[in-house]
Amino acid sequence: MKFPPFLLPGDTVALVSPSGKHQRATIERGAAILREQGYKVRIGRHAFDEKGIFAGTDRARAADMQKALDDPAIKAIFFSRGGYGCIRTHEGLDWSKFLTNPKWIAGFSDITVFHAFLARQKIASLHSVMTGSFEADGTLTPSFLRLMEILRGELTNFCHQEISPHPLNRPGTASGILTGGNLSILQSLRGTPLDLRPKGKILFIEDLNELYYHLDRMLRNLKAGGILQNLSGLIVGHFTGMKDGTAPYGQTAAEIIREAVADYDYPVLFNYPAGHELPNDPLLLGAKVKIQVTRKHATFSHPPKRG
Repeated sequence: MKFPPFLLPGDTVALVSPSGKHQRATIERGAAILREQGYKVRIGRHAFDEKGIFAGTDRARAADMQKALDDPAIKAIFFSRGGYGCIRTHEGLDWSKFLTNPKWIAGFSDITVFHAFLARQKIASLHSVMTGSFEADGTLTPSFLRLMEILRGELTNFCHQEISPHPLNRPGTASGILTGGNLSILQSLRGTPLDLRPKGKILFIEDLNELYYHLDRMLRNLKAGGILQNLSGLIVGHFTGMKDGTAPYGQTAAEIIREAVADYDYPVLFNYPAGHELPNDPLLLGAKVKIQVTRKHATFSHPPKRG
């Protein structure tokens, strides 16, 4: 696994909108916060564009992303938001220069498309907050501050995390390469060159506003395709705003997930603080991590990795 160089004071970073449209004020505030952290910020030319639900046309979004990928002065790429559109943006990208000189990509939700591509290329990336969660009530969020610490290579505080126990946790110990992101996106990439490769992996999943039976259907897809069977472990983040259809499904999100992996014996860790609500703690995708789960105790850890 290749880790991009960590950020140095005064480095230049990009802020682009490869997916859904977003409020100008939130993007500009996100850029200001990054400048306050000591970085020069280049906002994509089309970051404020609007075309339907998208932040501009596919070509415009891809042009901004391509420029950020290719410019050697840019050391990390941040995103205004997720939504939908990254798969369309990805179709217009040439990653060849990036693959020669990787840089950090940091985001979540629809950005899972890019994380999936980088996983296939064995390049680390960061599942993390985007501009709307850099701060809350005028204060920088702990999740954003942790992201900044990781990007600077200050990983000491993230080598060992205590996770709140959950009654559906499955005990065990496992090590593996961390992968994953938004479950809806991961499932949508099945059968494509961006599909998951589960062997030796610890999978992280989260989602937002899905019907319970949709959640079960996505998990059954992963099960039928051998993804769930071949994992080393599973980490479950926030499943926010889950809902019933016209009739109650009869299970919670956690119960649906636990049932989907009932045939396997690897550890399952619920309650990881990441996803579509705060806290949305950063996850270093591509790092070798370890989970230890008992009925009353759970930990997540990885060795520090410096660039």
